[in-house]
Amino acid sequence: MNSYRLLTILIMFSSPVFWGCSPPSPPKKEPTAKIIISPSPSPIIPPSDIKAANRYRQLGLQYRQQGDFIKSIEALKKSVQLNPNHLDGRVILGWTQHLAKQPLAAQTTLEETIKIAPDHVAAYNALGIVYLVGGHLEKAVVTHTKAANLKPNNEIAYYNLSLAYHRLKDFNSAITNAKKAVKLEPNNPHPLVALAMIYLDQGDSKKARDTYKKARDLDGRYRQKWFLAHLKEAGFSQEQIQLVEKLLSEI
Repeated sequence: MNSYRLLTILIMFSSPVFWGCSPPSPPKKEPTAKIIISPSPSPIIPPSDIKAANRYRQLGLQYRQQGDFIKSIEALKKSVQLNPNHLDGRVILGWTQHLAKQPLAAQTTLEETIKIAPDHVAAYNALGIVYLVGGHLEKAVVTHTKAANLKPNNEIAYYNLSLAYHRLKDFNSAITNAKKAVKLEPNNPHPLVALAMIYLDQGDSKKARDTYKKARDLDGRYRQKWFLAHLKEAGFSQEQIQLVEKLLSEI
């Protein structure tokens, strides 16, 4: 999707016409500027650059899998430079910057991607998580809400909305979104853990325990306190992890 539009302004004038000595006819109304908006085409990328960009993207993913974020980001940047039209390549770069704990760089990359492609769901999902982890909760809500509107069966958006709304102390919205995530992804324990945590903080210990047991049945590792540190990678804040630890101690 193009983000730049070329504005061509055509101003047309009309002049009054006089016939001999007869009174002049009323002058035609001069129209206001007529703006014609036409999208500018995406830059044409040579096939050789597209091929090279694909190679750098795969190389960047390989480096990321190996845990070498410096080389990964370097390769992914080259990929984007060679083929700026590849939107998923931009999202991959932004997400890798997030994983490398470069929040400002990740935010910039993903925000630029959304400016280019305002309907790109993956970019909204990734940017919403960057906002959530960075503590920009209102921005996280706005961004994930947009992602959910673009894709109503977007379990990622609903799950992260549940975490953001919980931190904002909007328990009803948090529960609503957590339930949507559970329904869309019933085999993922994370939305169930989030829902159980929200119930606990709301004061409904029974629902909290019953819901957490369902998550535990899906993944037995949630019986162990040491495994709860893993929730940080799932978007939980430290305070939210402590609530889950409290819940586990009560079961």
